[in-house]
Amino acid sequence: QVQLVESGGGLVQAGGSLRLSCAASGVILRINAMGWFRQAPGKQRELVARITSVGSANYGDSVKDRFTVSWDNVKNKVHLEMNSLKPEDTAVYYCTANVDTALTRDYMHWGQGTQVTVSS
Repeated sequence: QVQLVESGGGLVQAGGSLRLSCAASGVILRINAMGWFRQAPGKQRELVARITSVGSANYGDSVKDRFTVSWDNVKNKVHLEMNSLKPEDTAVYYCTANVDTALTRDYMHWGQGTQVTVSS
């Protein structure tokens, strides 16, 4: 079983910064990619950022040039540096990991989510 545990959410003023982290654990053969999605009240879940095992990253249009995703593949951790935060960034942020285990290939696992609130 794979577990993803997020940390670093909270309340911040507009223009401020936050850093989210997520640690993957369990019986993992290989992690192919890690990333972040978010869901605001009344809206669909959307991609924030994703990074592959070879370091290729892609971002949602609304966060480009403000957010940076990075992956510590020794510690199986992914981080999200969020700068110039806006009230519209308020959402629950979910960590994801595409994982190979003994039973599955490239299955996307989800964390429980961490709340980010940006006040105006």
